[in-house]
Amino acid sequence: MDNKILVTNDDGVYAAGIRAAYRSVETLGDVTVVAPAVQQSGVGRAISIFEPLRIDKAKVDGMNAYAVGGTPTDSVILALFTVMEKMPDLILSGFNIGENISTDTITTSGTIGAALEGASYGIPAIAASIQAVDESMKFDDLRDYDHDFEVSINVVNRIAKNVIKYGLPENVDLLNVNIPHNATDDCEIKVTRLARKVFRTEVEERKDPRGRSYYWIAGDLIQDESEGTDVNTVMKEGNISITPITLDATAPVEFNEIKKYYE
Repeated sequence: MDNKILVTNDDGVYAAGIRAAYRSVETLGDVTVVAPAVQQSGVGRAISIFEPLRIDKAKVDGMNAYAVGGTPTDSVILALFTVMEKMPDLILSGFNIGENISTDTITTSGTIGAALEGASYGIPAIAASIQAVDESMKFDDLRDYDHDFEVSINVVNRIAKNVIKYGLPENVDLLNVNIPHNATDDCEIKVTRLARKVFRTEVEERKDPRGRSYYWIAGDLIQDESEGTDVNTVMKEGNISITPITLDATAPVEFNEIKKYYE
């Protein structure tokens, strides 16, 4: 096939999720895998500008890949301008272990950051994430993560096939796909909007052996949000969420409403 597809993630090139992502699109074209060499969750769209980057070839369960010593965004940039001979027709970032839902994750998720970097060059993008049953899993070494990805693979295969066929609608740069941990073939797929929050943020203060304070950012997950949001669809209903995302973060407000702040 002539279609060129880039697969990346933020869990690292050896993670189980990226192998499943590869399987979800391998029948749709020529797939190139370029991803961080190690776990990079929570770095958003960070880019390395103060240090050089290295690329190493890797073989992961028979899958040829490139391991980048940098962030997910670095991986996409190097893929587009160093590894691949032409711009891809699709970028798939995932499968992330841990749901990426609400406005909390749009700027903090490395999975979404990588997809948005590709989208900024006009490449149709998909970010795909699996709900984590244990939040601590999101930051583990996930190369041996035990999960049945078949439902997720089938869902993303169908979405990717149609994105390649039809492109994305006007003003849509990214489809953010979130799949419940125990998803079945009978799960409903819903088009959703971003919930405002998914974390009830807390800060824990602790003391080191010398009595000096240090802090952990923590907090519980919000399980119940308003109907039609990604949080409610995945966390409460147990359905699959697809949220259309745009790079244009300009607020949908009449500009005259802003004049009072400077006149």
